[in-house]
Amino acid sequence: MSFLDLYMNRNPLITASDDDSDPIATIFGIPFDATHSYKPGCRFGPDAIRDSFNNIEIFHPELGIDLETVNIEDLGNTRHTVVASEMIDMVKKITSELVAKHRQLFILGGEHSITYGTYSSFPKETGYVVFDAHYDLRDEFADIKLSHASYLRRLVEDRGSENILHVGARAFVKEELEFLKENNIKTISDKQIRDGEGPALLKDYVSTFDSIYSSFDLDVLDPAFAPGVGNPEAVGITSRELFDMIHTFEDTKVTGVDIVELNPYHDNGSTASLAAKIISTLIAINLSQNK
Repeated sequence: MSFLDLYMNRNPLITASDDDSDPIATIFGIPFDATHSYKPGCRFGPDAIRDSFNNIEIFHPELGIDLETVNIEDLGNTRHTVVASEMIDMVKKITSELVAKHRQLFILGGEHSITYGTYSSFPKETGYVVFDAHYDLRDEFADIKLSHASYLRRLVEDRGSENILHVGARAFVKEELEFLKENNIKTISDKQIRDGEGPALLKDYVSTFDSIYSSFDLDVLDPAFAPGVGNPEAVGITSRELFDMIHTFEDTKVTGVDIVELNPYHDNGSTASLAAKIISTLIAINLSQNK
């Protein structure tokens, strides 16, 4: 039996085109926020992102791509659970099955702990770029080892740090900084982005990989641009700075993407719109590479 049949609700919300060709991208949601520590509600993020995607323009004239004419597959959401280990096991099985289909894959969260299950299911040589206000490198948080605040530490322990780049951190504890330095985790700092160095540094990093998985914790953005997140942090980057970096992927194959920490209860619509724009832009970039 397919794990998709076992774990997915098969209730798509993204409006499909009339195109009956093979999908150019696959989307599924993980409504999980059981380890969240500040503003719970991220489990409702996947459907909020889909609603926004259905209501933004998805024509990209600068890339010559119109997504209105392509087939984007939406598998709906995973079965809901509040047990982190059960969620990770389920997500690894689903993601591994989808990675084998060799389509661009988008995963909608949910809190950031989901990435421990998703990125782990991609080939080890896949580069990992995470945009996040936090390092998520604590050994434990709230007396558990697997949470949104420790998922990246678990990834480093499992897969090493050589393929990891962290972008935009501005809020962390001493323990995390020590682990970061001990493991030589590469970073692009919040200050480097504000100084205009982000795109060039990111382009140089991704050029060394054949394929990239990118994780977007929306709290990397200043709350002025993205108020609807689980753990907002003041004095962040702008949406323009983020998208200038996203466009450095134009020469790199982005095979996997997750977008996490959207909390609709605290959003005015702008955060969901940014999440939808990330999806639209990365699909268009991928298609433009195949023209």
